[in-house]
Amino acid sequence: MIEPHAGRPDAQPDPAWPAPELAPLREALARHYPRLAAALARVGGPPDAPAMCRLHPQQRRSMAPPLLRRGIRQIFGRPSSANDGQPGLRIRPGALAWRRTLLLALVLVPSGIAAQFMLQVLPYQGRTWLEAAIVLVFAALFGWISIGLWTSILGFMLLAGGRDRYAISRTATATAPLPPEARTAIVVPVYNEDMQAVCARLQATYESVAATGQLARFDFFLISDSQSADAWVREEAAWAALCERLDAYGRIAYRRRHGNIKRKSGNVADFCRRWGANYRYMVVFDADSVMTGEALVHLVAMMQANPRAGLIQTLPQPVGARSLFARTQQFAGHCYGRMFGAGLHFWQLGDSQFWGHNAIIRVAPFMAYCALPRLPGGPPLGGDILSHDFVESALLRRAGWQVWLAYDLPGSFEETPPTLIDELTRDRRWCQGNLQHLRLLLTDRLLPAHRFLFLNGVMSYVSALLWLIFLTLSTAQALRQAVLATNYFPTGPSLFPRWPTAEPHWALMLLAATGLILFLPKLLAILLVLLERRRRAFGGLIRLTGSVLTEIALSTLLAPVRALFHSKFVVFTLLGRHVDWQVQNRGERATRWADAFRFHTAGTLVALVWGTLVYVLDPGYFWWLLPILAALVLAVPVSVLASSPRVGAAGRRAGLLIAPPETRPLPVMTRARALAEAPAAAPADFFAALQVPAIHALHLALLGTRRKRHVPRRAAERRRLFAKARHRAQDLDGAERRAILTDPPLLAALHRHLAGRDPAPAPDRRAASG
Repeated sequence: MIEPHAGRPDAQPDPAWPAPELAPLREALARHYPRLAAALARVGGPPDAPAMCRLHPQQRRSMAPPLLRRGIRQIFGRPSSANDGQPGLRIRPGALAWRRTLLLALVLVPSGIAAQFMLQVLPYQGRTWLEAAIVLVFAALFGWISIGLWTSILGFMLLAGGRDRYAISRTATATAPLPPEARTAIVVPVYNEDMQAVCARLQATYESVAATGQLARFDFFLISDSQSADAWVREEAAWAALCERLDAYGRIAYRRRHGNIKRKSGNVADFCRRWGANYRYMVVFDADSVMTGEALVHLVAMMQANPRAGLIQTLPQPVGARSLFARTQQFAGHCYGRMFGAGLHFWQLGDSQFWGHNAIIRVAPFMAYCALPRLPGGPPLGGDILSHDFVESALLRRAGWQVWLAYDLPGSFEETPPTLIDELTRDRRWCQGNLQHLRLLLTDRLLPAHRFLFLNGVMSYVSALLWLIFLTLSTAQALRQAVLATNYFPTGPSLFPRWPTAEPHWALMLLAATGLILFLPKLLAILLVLLERRRRAFGGLIRLTGSVLTEIALSTLLAPVRALFHSKFVVFTLLGRHVDWQVQNRGERATRWADAFRFHTAGTLVALVWGTLVYVLDPGYFWWLLPILAALVLAVPVSVLASSPRVGAAGRRAGLLIAPPETRPLPVMTRARALAEAPAAAPADFFAALQVPAIHALHLALLGTRRKRHVPRRAAERRRLFAKARHRAQDLDGAERRAILTDPPLLAALHRHLAGRDPAPAPDRRAASG
């Protein structure tokens, strides 16, 4: 709550800019937002204090970042044993060790065998530096893709067997009433979002929780980082309209912080400092998240049953897809996602990771251990930690709190990027954040599992660069064989020549093995759908098979494009080029041809030059490269067509890429879609806060109207802004608009002028004369 300044010698308010009169504001609120006015009257408190401080009292707590020291002696850390005596799900001694040893053996042994096969394929069996580099990079890539294969196989076995003694979802049910002390905040960070869509999802979730009869245990917080003045006013109006519809003042809160320090992680930390002490748990959403009331109640019940659990991550399922690209991602998430999630759970158990949203967190340990420091140096590898979620789960686990993946919990949803360009824009930020984790690998007392997860996140982008290096080395080897004379002494002078050999059958066997690794998980997913009798949710067996083939075809076309961009992202990050925090496109905007040409032309030209050179010098090798080159050449039309909702709708009519949200939509998703597509109210913006009485009164009620101390320099700045807003309001830049919105006396004076009640405002005359 804002403290009054009266009583200090320098705290006298500026007489030229009086505080807004409260009586007209109360009248406007009572007329346009009667439930807000009634809620404020009910809770009482100082009438000039910010409304949110009165509706949701704060209990300020500190949240200091830990010192992330590096120490090689403590690289194999062990979690704190402070919580070992607590009840809850326990892992048998040795269970983690044998599972991870099994995974390590399943990855390393086949990779070594594949490297031996590659040696047989090469003409000099790895005796040249070029061939040695090819084998080394190939072995790393083969091991990388093997992790996905064995994770899917282990997940298939776990789900097909139907018995998992370590499934945390089975430790509690969603039917038992929650105790009063299990208060939970659902936290929704937003950043310049479409507020009608955000509030539609939030309302659907709110109503679903209310249907469980346990709404009294939950509060909802919209916490904003928006830096646009228009977005700020829109968010306030959307929040008030939502609360008026649901009569949810005191249950749904809104706050915008003025500086978006540390981005989303800083926004959540700001919530924790202000309101975290009021809650035992918080569920962190993204702006596109939706969860059922049963899932939320079940999550809280799991935390209650497992006092050692610090975080439980759900497996969000994609929904709301309309473009061909998004529907492909949606189908893959529903068809393959549970199997991969179960596989991750098999070898992670209580050392899982946080994905940043759709997860429940125990607030007290999160505040004690998970405030993030800034990394030394500047961006991109220094400064704010962008991929904060992996780091937060690692810090929780280091402190002795378990982190679980509830892979089998239904009712958790998210939306996917609608276009390839939107996905790559997001990946650019994720790439920089994951590469920052290289600087945290040697942090003391982190568990080996989380060090591996850091490396795994790094490899999700560096593997693309390795793939490009492998293709470049292979091309160089092929062209060398085609252009240069045969070298019978590749290792230097010798009594006996080294005859180059050609073993095409070894190459075919390697190709078949690689194809098996990539496509066997998809076959297992089809088999799992049949075993679980879910084929009708995907349109039947024939449509399911056709959908898998369609997903394979589109993924094959997009994989080289993604890899080329990911390689570029890695190189740019290592060269010191950092990324800005951009607004995500969550709508249905298709990619324009001009944007596709601008985004993909460079890759297309590289493929054309590359293919022409190889075809002229070594036509045989050209056919091996053709699938990759063709995908890069076709990137522009594929990107445009895949982004089209019309093409996505045509695929749905043909029975392709059908997923359970389309055949068996849950009520919460049907409700969210209906609310999002309802006619929108008149848009609110910066000028509405100046001119429209209802929006003006709402903004001042949320901002508070207490008079601030008089600062001469501030008075001069007020005069300048007042004059510019009166005569050239359209020329106000973003910083000036935000300054006006944060200054109640200035905003009230402008409102009186623009509303026609004060043609020559007295504050301006007094300030000019004083």
